[in-house]
Amino acid sequence: MSAAPQCSSPRSSSPLRVSGRRESDEPPHHGVNDGSGFPCRTHSFAKVDRHGRAVARDESLTEVLISKGVQEVNLITAIVSLGEATTHIAALLQNYIEHSYAGTQNSSGDEQLHLDIDCDNAVFQSVRDAGVFAVAASEETPEETDVSPPAPTSSASDDGPWYSVGFDPLDGSSIIDANFSVGSIFGIWPGKGLLGRTGREQAASVVSLYGPRTTLIIALPSKSRGGEGRGDLTFEVTLVEDRSRWEVSRGEVVLKPAKKVFAPGNLRAANDNAKYDALVKHWISERYTLRYTGGMVPDVYHMFAKSGGVFSNVSSEKARAKLRLLYEVAAMGLLVECAGGATTHEFEDKSVLDLVVDDLDRRLGVCFGSKDEVKKYKQFMFK
Repeated sequence: MSAAPQCSSPRSSSPLRVSGRRESDEPPHHGVNDGSGFPCRTHSFAKVDRHGRAVARDESLTEVLISKGVQEVNLITAIVSLGEATTHIAALLQNYIEHSYAGTQNSSGDEQLHLDIDCDNAVFQSVRDAGVFAVAASEETPEETDVSPPAPTSSASDDGPWYSVGFDPLDGSSIIDANFSVGSIFGIWPGKGLLGRTGREQAASVVSLYGPRTTLIIALPSKSRGGEGRGDLTFEVTLVEDRSRWEVSRGEVVLKPAKKVFAPGNLRAANDNAKYDALVKHWISERYTLRYTGGMVPDVYHMFAKSGGVFSNVSSEKARAKLRLLYEVAAMGLLVECAGGATTHEFEDKSVLDLVVDDLDRRLGVCFGSKDEVKKYKQFMFK
């Protein structure tokens, strides 16, 4: 294996193979990562794996997943690998001080930090090492990338079960300089491939939150818990004891039907979207509590912590939709619905879990939250 590279602008000469849509005024080739998973020589997370801590983390999260009804070994391995990626990203965040840009943009046109690329590599390394993933795609590497291992080292047979993962390795990098909480978002699909899938097909989804604590919130639909009367479940684990083990911190997360807390994303769209403007004014007039950071993960996560609320991200002609169905919306939507909440497309009365990933870069606006709050959203936006 070649030496690990320094952080730099990746893939400068190879053609970009992206099935994502481009806006008409976007450059034809955004800089993207290559999915190799090679860690940077300058920014290492190796210390968190020493003295048996990686093994202890693996064992503790495996035990938790079994206790929650997950029986399929490769699905357990898949989720545990994302726990490892989360641990490595947490170490990168704690030790990253440069806040320098790579000179490239991701598929949304956002300037990429070296940190974005390092976090992307940390996830790709973990999913490649897991031996159960066939395909991966991310915000920084927006193409279906083959991550399957050589046959002799694979823990999945030729017939599987295999998994594919779509992820955002660092959601909220634009607010990281303020030391706000940020996160990672992962959706796990059974089989090989991501195009043509719906969020409802996911076997699980995982969201990481990096703040004073490092936590994972995990969605397990009934089908991934062995069925037999086991319902959908959303629960949380926290990384404890010097990052050596995962411990259950919320055995079940449930969203109450109503709660007067709101997080209005893409608020500038209210300037030329009259319906959104009326909805925001309604929230204010009804004395809802505002909880908004500008990061999707902490804003939606707040609903899980407080058992309810509403998150919206609405577009307009002048304020385009930026959330991606594959990398962000589907995974977060599964968490919300497994917690008893509701989701909808911004303009269509349809759960985000029923939308097809017909394009790796498909973008949309959404509303997530308590069922009565999402119903109120529809009353304003769909009338």
